[in-house]
Amino acid sequence: MDRQSTPPSPSPFAIQTVAVVGLGTMGTGIAEVLTRAGHEVIGIDVSEAAARSCVAALEASTARAVSRERLTEQERQDVLSRFRTFADLQAAAHADLVIEVVPESYELKQQVFAALDAIVRPDTILATGTNALSVTRLAAESQRPERVLGLHFFNPAPAMKLVEVVSSVLTAPPAVEAVTALARALGKEPVTAGDRPGFVADGLLFGYLNQAAAMYEAKYASREDIDAAMRLGCGLPMGPLALLDLIGVDTARTVLEAMYAASGDRLHAPAPVLGHLAEAGLTGRKAGRGFYSYEAPGSAEVVRDAQTPLEGGGTGAGRTITSVGVAGSGTMASGIAQVFAQGGYDVVLAARTPEKAVAAKAAIGKSLARMVDRGRMTPEAREEVLARISPAESLEEGFGGVDLAVEAVAEDLEVKQMLFGRLDKVCKPGAVLATTTSSLPVIACARATSRPQDVIGMHFFNPAPAMKLVEVVRTVLTADDVHATVREVCAKIRKHPVDCGDRAGFIVNALLFPYLNNAIKMVEEHYASLDEIDAAMKLGGGYPMGPFELLDVVGLDVSLAIEKVLHKEFRDPGLAPSPLLEHLVAAGCLGRKTGRGFREYARK
Repeated sequence: MDRQSTPPSPSPFAIQTVAVVGLGTMGTGIAEVLTRAGHEVIGIDVSEAAARSCVAALEASTARAVSRERLTEQERQDVLSRFRTFADLQAAAHADLVIEVVPESYELKQQVFAALDAIVRPDTILATGTNALSVTRLAAESQRPERVLGLHFFNPAPAMKLVEVVSSVLTAPPAVEAVTALARALGKEPVTAGDRPGFVADGLLFGYLNQAAAMYEAKYASREDIDAAMRLGCGLPMGPLALLDLIGVDTARTVLEAMYAASGDRLHAPAPVLGHLAEAGLTGRKAGRGFYSYEAPGSAEVVRDAQTPLEGGGTGAGRTITSVGVAGSGTMASGIAQVFAQGGYDVVLAARTPEKAVAAKAAIGKSLARMVDRGRMTPEAREEVLARISPAESLEEGFGGVDLAVEAVAEDLEVKQMLFGRLDKVCKPGAVLATTTSSLPVIACARATSRPQDVIGMHFFNPAPAMKLVEVVRTVLTADDVHATVREVCAKIRKHPVDCGDRAGFIVNALLFPYLNNAIKMVEEHYASLDEIDAAMKLGGGYPMGPFELLDVVGLDVSLAIEKVLHKEFRDPGLAPSPLLEHLVAAGCLGRKTGRGFREYARK
């Protein structure tokens, strides 16, 4: 007799009917995702107003889907018929899965779980939507801890692909498998995580948001400049302070308190401004005011308030700039020279040798040719731009008449100081001298000259022709008209200037690199893998690249150098570079440029 294979036993946790407890913004979004995927959904909220609002939101979103021809009217009616709302937890009695998304209070969540223990079937999975509270503690206090886990969606749930599936040491693997399979069936990307505050994505995101709030509180930069810097310098969909307003200042403070209690890391200790705003009821968009002011509670429309900058910036008149000298021959120097020439300035290029200056101009020619090939520039415009660029035999020969001298040489303070000493002797009185350093003190360059009042930082981002941001770095000695000049020049070359003081990292690197360092520490602690962390930040945080992708592109040696500068300046133990990063650099694994960093790459 032929032996037939035994069919697999059905999962003890088959999921068809789902109860969602808490019909706020997140609960409403989760209910929409589930109903549109064909699940029967029981919405539960003690507030009738919240239930009505949830139904209205589902009706509106499905109506939009019909108008965009993503659903037929019959399909819409089927979706709506699968959703029912109730005020009593008893409605969850026959659910296969209950997802709790009530406010972030342990006592409230524990009450919900205790009540559900007496209502649901023994095999019903209980999931908490917390992103900060202990899943293990909730499970331990449940009558059936093996069926309790975390299921963390991201806002807005219909749009965001990431779902974190969080298991405690008590959670049964089949429950995790069932919920992970459900997430995939919903079109989401599940990332499994252990139970610690913030999990993967928020564990990295909230430290960064907290540092941005502290930077604002210290009056280092304006809220507008901090947000613009991170959007334009890192390609993020929102600036950190606008994101805090969206999340809710009170929610962010709660998450950070939990993270700090678990880690003891000062970077997680909530910035005092978060507490001040929360206690004043200024919790962000939902209150109509947080870091920004909004048209009305719940509105996304930002309105002017006392902190909104004046049109034009109020910086006064600057000096006249018609010609620019760029010192350097690398990628950044040639990119900056191209930007100035495209902006209509006559540019002098000086490098260590005349041949390097000529080669830098040739590189610009190739860059402009690619623009012509892509239809972004006419051949005639390319020739006009190239005609404005003149390679110099030497710094001394070429920079005598320039109105603005921009240094873009190696990121070595001694090299830069020697160059500024030469610029001081060569450049005419009144010329503005700018350094493009990303991490070194601008004042140290200024003190190498006899005219520190004329020295300022202009930190361009790579590639300079494409990146819109320029960090304008004033020292304590920079003249007002020099600052005004550089802002005017940025406008003419179509860059967005943000003002910041002369301290390590300026805005972008001071916020970016601690986040990258914390991602490395997460791998060191075996909490999550490279791929899980990269996926979490791209899908859950909207980052264009995951932290390990970005580290390998930037270069691990460059990243380590910046992290050392930040640690030396701020003396915060949490900023100490990760030992794993130091080991990789010592081994010569520097990222894409060496073929191996956190990942391996094919050699070209």
